[in-house]
Amino acid sequence: MRRHLGRALLWAALAFALDQVTKWLILDVVMAPPRVIELTPFLNLRLGFNYGVSFGLFSDTLEAWPEVLAAFKLIVAMGLILWAARCDDRRERIGLGLIAGGALGNALDRWRQGAVTDFIDLHYQGWHWPTFNGADIAISAGVGLMLLAAFAAAQPAPEPRT
Repeated sequence: MRRHLGRALLWAALAFALDQVTKWLILDVVMAPPRVIELTPFLNLRLGFNYGVSFGLFSDTLEAWPEVLAAFKLIVAMGLILWAARCDDRRERIGLGLIAGGALGNALDRWRQGAVTDFIDLHYQGWHWPTFNGADIAISAGVGLMLLAAFAAAQPAPEPRT
């Protein structure tokens, strides 16, 4: 369990660090002053702040209490790390670490500035996906790995050759 804990913490720390470095670069270097930067016909850098949960849900309610959501995310991240420490499946352990690291990155934003910093804007013909960040990518990748682990576990074992 101790070896698994260290590896899960490593993945969480990697996701957290990459998220925080990219947010720092966006806030203090790239978006000084704030503007829209077109990278491709479907990808912009656009600074935004999310006061709610996923896709800005409940932002009116949670804007006044960012610490509550940050504390909740911290508790969830700790639970995910403990879960990962008990996992034997490598994909599941990495996935849980990535989810925990992403949650911690967004929790720190919320604690420090009252909102999560978002800056990646995917769009197509006037339709924009909600702006997101590196923590959201880590969380999505972690969920994908968890799904792969679950599907692999659900596959029947091959029958022995005779």
